[in-house]
Amino acid sequence: MTSTASTAFTASAASTAVPVLEVGGSHVTAAAVDPERATVIEGTRHRLPLRPDTGPEDFLAALAAAANGVLAAPALHTRALRDTWGVAVPGPFDYATGTARYRDVGKFAALDGLAVAEQLAPLLLRRPVRMRFLNDAHAFGLGAWLAGRPRERRFAAITLGTGVGSAFLDRGRAVVDGPDVPPEGRADLLTIDGRPLEDTVSTRALAARYTRRTGRPVDGLRGLSQRSARGDTAARTVMDDALRALGEALAPWLAAFEAGALVVGGSATAAWEQLGPPFTAGLTARRPELAAVDVTVRQDGEDAALLGAAEYALHG
Repeated sequence: MTSTASTAFTASAASTAVPVLEVGGSHVTAAAVDPERATVIEGTRHRLPLRPDTGPEDFLAALAAAANGVLAAPALHTRALRDTWGVAVPGPFDYATGTARYRDVGKFAALDGLAVAEQLAPLLLRRPVRMRFLNDAHAFGLGAWLAGRPRERRFAAITLGTGVGSAFLDRGRAVVDGPDVPPEGRADLLTIDGRPLEDTVSTRALAARYTRRTGRPVDGLRGLSQRSARGDTAARTVMDDALRALGEALAPWLAAFEAGALVVGGSATAAWEQLGPPFTAGLTARRPELAAVDVTVRQDGEDAALLGAAEYALHG
């Protein structure tokens, strides 16, 4: 994965549109971005569900359906559509070749080895000249930087949903190696008590831990937060323990990177009122100086990722 370019959208791209795809653990969204205004063009957003256990054929069909919805959008009839797509996808993924590398990560296992770029392009109404792939958390972080928050030279971004994504950015460029970031810049490669971080923090891990404690199933993080709000102490404890552990795991890296701010996105932000306090407690338990870090929650994380993917398509 190459570092993300920091050149912001410029007025020279006026009257054009940049097509983008953003793939999450449970959805795919396609849209066109106005690079002059750094906004998603109204009437072009198409969002479809994805299952973590989806197969290659269904996965490609969902991406193509969302993308073709953009290509056929009446809102683009008066615009020049760029012939390069920006595509934000979660790792592990070979971003240079557009090939999935999902193995032992608890999602998209059936897609391991799928040549997404090669097999998706022929399914589109207009075959692109190029598809530029980047990590979804990097796209989110870059989009947050483009939106002007934060202005710190160095900041970090994490996405919390079906799993944990991360980006460490210096002047809008993703830093993916060096002693001050996790391996490949990926928080999901960290460990907690000798086990992969996502065995503790992912939606599947939290739901499984709750079921082991209570014998009752739960509908992921949404279900846990709802039960916690109703006074379910087991749900509250499961979320508190996981988010505190995440804060403790990230703390030394945020300190080493000298991040001035942390931006949080992903579906878990809907429950941040409950998740934020134990996460912050975990950060400061390991590194009290991190109390000075500005933690910002962006519930428009999808828009940020779409903007980041468009920027990467233009300048990556």
